[in-house]
Amino acid sequence: MRRTLYTADHEAFRELARNFIDKEVVPHYPDWERAGRMPREIFERMGELGLLGTAIPEEYGGGGVRDYRFNAVLQEEAYRALVTLSTVRTQIDVILPYFLEYANEEQRRRWFPGLADGTLLTAVAMTEPGTGSDLAGIRTTAVRDGEDYVINGAKTFITGGLLADLVIVVARTDTDPDNRRAGLSLIVVESGRPGFTKGRILDKLGCKVQDTVELSFEDVRVPQSNRLGEEGKAFGYLGHNLAQERITVAVGSVAQARSAIAATSEYVKERKAFGQPVASYQNTKFELAAMSSEVEAAQTMIDRAVLDLVEGELSGADAARTKLFCTEVQARVVDRCLQLFGGYGYMLEYPIARLYADARVARIYAGTSEVMKTIVAKDLGLR
Repeated sequence: MRRTLYTADHEAFRELARNFIDKEVVPHYPDWERAGRMPREIFERMGELGLLGTAIPEEYGGGGVRDYRFNAVLQEEAYRALVTLSTVRTQIDVILPYFLEYANEEQRRRWFPGLADGTLLTAVAMTEPGTGSDLAGIRTTAVRDGEDYVINGAKTFITGGLLADLVIVVARTDTDPDNRRAGLSLIVVESGRPGFTKGRILDKLGCKVQDTVELSFEDVRVPQSNRLGEEGKAFGYLGHNLAQERITVAVGSVAQARSAIAATSEYVKERKAFGQPVASYQNTKFELAAMSSEVEAAQTMIDRAVLDLVEGELSGADAARTKLFCTEVQARVVDRCLQLFGGYGYMLEYPIARLYADARVARIYAGTSEVMKTIVAKDLGLR
């Protein structure tokens, strides 16, 4: 179906992203999967090409255009090539907005040039062992001591944490027994500070190129000048970017589902069963036709949501609806595509197996499907 979301500038950016991914990502992707991470050099190369810093002001080396559609294009092109750039997506879609919104001028001068050119990699440390996504239950503490904070605690499931130079740590700077949401702050911790330890790379079901680690903080001293925004206001800050984070997951889900259909359509034309191509069977045609229709519906929904996001009109409830619908469509489509591959679909040498494994987390991170349903239900007045 015809899409009207993108302009000529976005399509020019798409061509740049496509050339980069085809030439500099796809040939090396299997090696990165085995290593469990992307190399630092690839971020620097993306920075050179202007793929990372479109939203960063020009005076710091960025593109000066805060338009989420460029981020969406980058995701679409990665999934078109049957690869995922999850760590990149986390850096520019989830973490960079915190710097853009809450960094003061001194922090901008200190960090923005490296964020734009790919020499400074980032992570955000929210989730803790035993608390999951319950931000109000965070136990990591940051206690004032002179001009510093002293941080103690542990974080887990931290995307990009292994390579990160800067980690935004969500820590409790004050305790209010009557309001668990109060007293949280965002503090940027540089890699290499004494007491800051990066643990093992967690062995995940999918998203193998995305390094995910545990972090620990033992009396880590960080200057108060590393705090983003006001002390004690982090809970509100974290909620501010949730709509974009959820739309980011939905964009990837639809792009991945579309790629699964394309890969499956090609496979069933070549694969034969009982002497004829699998594509010739009515069930194959009906399955792919139904899946294509679902994906087009999801694409229309996500395009509308992206435009609302760009225009500052996307509500939290609509972001939840979009993530819920698009990730559930992705799950159904990738599962049905794998079925059409038969036994070969279960073999990792076929991309559908990787797509299947990668897809499962989409209904979990950035808020589970159950959380999305709760948000939508509240929007319907169901308390």
